[in-house]
Amino acid sequence: MDNMTAAATAQRAANSDFLVKLARVGFVVYGVVLLLVGITATRLAFGGSGQADESGAMATLAETGFGKVGLWAGAVGFAALSVWWLIEAIADSRGPGGARTLGDTVKNVGKAILFAAFAFLSLRFAVGSGSSGGSEQSATATVLELPGGRFIVGAVGLGTVAVGAYHVYKGISRSFLDDLRSDAETGTSGTAITALGMFGYAAKGIAIAIVGVLFVVAAVQHDSEEAGGLDEALKSLQEQPFGPWLLMIVAIGLAAFGIYCFARARYQRM
Repeated sequence: MDNMTAAATAQRAANSDFLVKLARVGFVVYGVVLLLVGITATRLAFGGSGQADESGAMATLAETGFGKVGLWAGAVGFAALSVWWLIEAIADSRGPGGARTLGDTVKNVGKAILFAAFAFLSLRFAVGSGSSGGSEQSATATVLELPGGRFIVGAVGLGTVAVGAYHVYKGISRSFLDDLRSDAETGTSGTAITALGMFGYAAKGIAIAIVGVLFVVAAVQHDSEEAGGLDEALKSLQEQPFGPWLLMIVAIGLAAFGIYCFARARYQRM
C-alpha cells in the first residue's frame, strides 16, 4: 500500500460517523473530568483537601453508579479520540488544501497517546481497580537511575513547559477557533465559547508549564520527589506569594476549559 492509498484509507476512517460520534462523547467526558479538577482546585485554594488531577476526578466519579457509567463512556470515548488523533497524524481528514507539517503530526501523535492513557485510566476506575497518586514520582525515580536519566527527565520537563507555553499562546491568540466549525463563533454562544477557550487554554497551559518546571527541578536536584503531575503543580502554586488567589484563577480556568470541551464536542471539526 503506497502513501497515497494509506492516506486515503486513513481519511475514510477518520470521517466514519460512528468513530466521530464516539470521539465527541470523549470530549464530553473529558469536560466533566476537567470541571471536577477545577472544582477540587477551588477547594484547595480555600484550604480544603483533595486530588486536583484527572485521577482524582475519575476517583470521584467512581464513587457513584452514575459516575461509573460516565467512566465506561469515557473509556470508549477516549479510545475513539485516541484512534481519531492517530488517524489525523497519518492523513489530514479535513479535505484537500489543509497543509500538514511535522509539528502537526507530532502534536496529533501526542494527543493520541494522551487519550489512550486516559482511556486506560478511565477503564481501570470503571472496573474498580484504579488508584491515584504517586505514579509520576515512581516513574521519574526509575528514569533518574538510568544512564543519562537526569538529562531525559530534564528534557521531558522542558518539553512539557513548551507544551504549556503553546497552550497559553493558543488561548491568547484564539487559534483554537481553527479547530472548531465556523458556526461556533456566531451569536452570544460564540462569544461565550471564545471566552471560555481563551481563559481555559491559558489556565491549562500555566498548569502544564508548572508540571514541566517540577520535572526540571527533579532533574537538577536528582530527586524524584520534586516531580509530580497536575495535582502537585497546583499545590505548589498555592505555596507561592498570593498563591491561593493564583490557584483560584487557574482553578476557574480549568473549569472553564472543561465547559469549553462541551462546546468542542459539538463544534470540533472532525
